[in-house]
Amino acid sequence: MLAASSASATEFQVTVSNIDVARGGQIIVFVFGEEGFPKAHEQALVRLVDDQLKPTMNFSFSVEMDEIAVKVLHDENKDGKVTKNWTGIYPAEGLGFSNDQTIGLTGPPKYRNARVSNVQFRKGLNITIQYP
Repeated sequence: MLAASSASATEFQVTVSNIDVARGGQIIVFVFGEEGFPKAHEQALVRLVDDQLKPTMNFSFSVEMDEIAVKVLHDENKDGKVTKNWTGIYPAEGLGFSNDQTIGLTGPPKYRNARVSNVQFRKGLNITIQYP
């Protein structure tokens, strides 16, 4: 189980790139502990939303965790959820995850593969949106 760090909050930046601004909508960046990653958005530690789309966007966070995982959603229809394609399984909207994780045949990435340590995320994270 993850324990909150006894140190003060760590500030860091997430740079999101490869945003297809022609799709419209908004970018949502979720910062998770292990609980809820990546599907339970309500369990995210922090969530930032911006609808002023640019090809590359920066988001600033402050958390008191030793490790986290980040999910980025290009929420085209602004419903706060990942819209699925006609199969009902695969996403129809752009997604990005920490550690360059992607959606695979077995589903979304696992926390253990997407997690980054405090030492890593304090330097900033770069996440590239992948579109279906």
